[in-house]
Amino acid sequence: MKRSPPPAHFLNRELGLLEFNRRVLAQAAEEGVPLLERLRFLTIVSSNLDEFFEIRVAGLKEQIKLGLHDPGPDGRSASDVFGAVNLEARALVAEQYQLLNTVILPALEKEGVRFSRRHVWSTAQRHWVRDYFMREMLPVLTPIGLDPAHPFPKVLNKSLNFALELEGRDAFGRNSGIAIVQAPRILPRLIRLPAEVASVEYDFVFLSSILHAHVDELFSGMKVLGCYQFRLTRNSDLYVEEEEIGDLRKALQGELLHRHFGDGVRLEVADNCSERLVEFLLQQFGLEREDLYVVDGPVNLYRLREVPDQVDRPALKYPPFQPGLPGPLVGRADLFEVLARQDVLLHHPYQSFAPVINFLRTAATDPQVIAIKQTVYRTGTDSELMEILIDAARRGKEVTVIVELLARFDEEANLNWAERLEEVGAHVVYGVVGHKTHAKMALVVRREETEQGRLLKRYVHLATGNYHPRTARLYTDFGLFTANEEICADVNEVFQQLTGLGRAGKLRHLWVSPFTMHKRIVAAIRNEVKLAANGKKGHIIAKMNSLLEPAIIEELYVASIAGVRLDLIVRGVCGLKPGIKGLSENIRVCSIIGRFLEHHRIFYFANDGAEDVYLSSADWMERNFFRRIELCFPLLDPSLKRRVIREGLLPCLADNGQSWEMKADGTYERAAPRRGRRRSAQEELLFTLATPS
Repeated sequence: MKRSPPPAHFLNRELGLLEFNRRVLAQAAEEGVPLLERLRFLTIVSSNLDEFFEIRVAGLKEQIKLGLHDPGPDGRSASDVFGAVNLEARALVAEQYQLLNTVILPALEKEGVRFSRRHVWSTAQRHWVRDYFMREMLPVLTPIGLDPAHPFPKVLNKSLNFALELEGRDAFGRNSGIAIVQAPRILPRLIRLPAEVASVEYDFVFLSSILHAHVDELFSGMKVLGCYQFRLTRNSDLYVEEEEIGDLRKALQGELLHRHFGDGVRLEVADNCSERLVEFLLQQFGLEREDLYVVDGPVNLYRLREVPDQVDRPALKYPPFQPGLPGPLVGRADLFEVLARQDVLLHHPYQSFAPVINFLRTAATDPQVIAIKQTVYRTGTDSELMEILIDAARRGKEVTVIVELLARFDEEANLNWAERLEEVGAHVVYGVVGHKTHAKMALVVRREETEQGRLLKRYVHLATGNYHPRTARLYTDFGLFTANEEICADVNEVFQQLTGLGRAGKLRHLWVSPFTMHKRIVAAIRNEVKLAANGKKGHIIAKMNSLLEPAIIEELYVASIAGVRLDLIVRGVCGLKPGIKGLSENIRVCSIIGRFLEHHRIFYFANDGAEDVYLSSADWMERNFFRRIELCFPLLDPSLKRRVIREGLLPCLADNGQSWEMKADGTYERAAPRRGRRRSAQEELLFTLATPS
């Protein structure tokens, strides 16, 4: 019987996620980052924490409620983790608001970007605000006085609400003392004052400030003793029993209706909220004191994400750039002609996503193309790529789309695309029950004239990131175009597995989860151990978003003990402990946090000089290996292999400007430039692959 690895070998996932957000928050505190970008990083932390509570904390609370005491790989029970998360999350939120109030907002005001509070409004501003309230807000507000006929309203997940304490009786003689006002989603949370009344160039007021100033208008004849913001975060995980349903789409549509009203997991209130109302709100939502977060400012900092886009101050933002093109595509109109001769590698966001769009657009309109197959995980509500696939189906192409309906927080958009595709005759498949389709692949079948006559030729695009043009400007990813017959045959086989029935066929080059990827990676690690045992240099470089799978972590420890050098570039959470003598002293873990979100997965195995390089859609997590459809594909072209090493790995390992070194206790230390020379992987790649715009 195989023994479980000791808990001391692992770090906790939830605490690792909070540690990652500390590194993101450090970007907001970094003076070298443009000021509006610092504000943007602050809002990213808020967005990340929202999802953290909606999914991870909600899961912990569910385990505690059900009495599930099985510890995770690190040996901690759900109760232990929840207690530790509470301490760390509170400290992080406190730092976030202090940074906002004492550093970022004062610095913005000096630059002519101000958030005016009620007590500083001029007479002209007060008149304008009152007019705005009467004209734009009052007609759509619905105050709810609580009494037996008006019970506490349903509060939408993460919505802005106000709790009010009242004194007096209304026209019907009622006096409950408490009322609730929900801010309609149609109203903007930030309103820019017009130039004629603004005190600076960009003068904003919060919706909450306007309501506070005129809340008396909602309760004629009564005295408002207090008006306080609050916000409830709910459990937003979807519970779809995939094994017991006949129609995944219908089941998901039903579940989505309930997402906004799951169990409460966190209550945020403004720090001026009365103790009476705090207790009342906790009681209404079935929460305890440990679920309460009292904040010094707006209860939803994510709303500030709109500010950088509304403020036209280039000096306060990252400089714009124009994504480049790889040499083989410069001045070439016919991508199929290029791919017939060579593979093409795209490195986003430094290089353009346009060739991917053009690849599918050309396929949709080319009379020689007879079929298009593609996977869709995240593509957005407004997707040019999906419109192209719809157009291709209308033109009579055989279009097959594997739509992942359970892509978290993109379920509704994917449902809508699936319906539109089916309406025009495309074949829509929802993947495999119990396994999310996370692989990124597109296959085009084209009829071509050759010396041997008319043949069917296949072209493939494989990627580490989603088919999402917007995130392709923000995430680092690689995409490979190839007409290699063996890789194309492998991709076709994977599509056959997803759309049909039958056993998985043997593949020549691709590693696929849940079948072969885990054991192939284990075999590659063990090969480096074997080489080290024979006196050769073993070396592994792996770049990913998360490293958590216990068996893989144990294999990496074994490799370190054997003398294999391991360089791990893990942006997010890492469950492995580096630098422990006798266990992991040959392992280095670093994390790059910068302008772009590091997203590509790259696996390098020295293999006695062969230097095997793979790109993948999968992180090294249990879900990616065993509960998802994932791809890992090799770079067969030596020049492209060298490019991935040169662009995707070596700059990250040399980075001392935006890199963080992980310590054995799970904390991180900012890398420092040596001898005064600062190096940033992202900045270097922008300089070499893109051009300023």
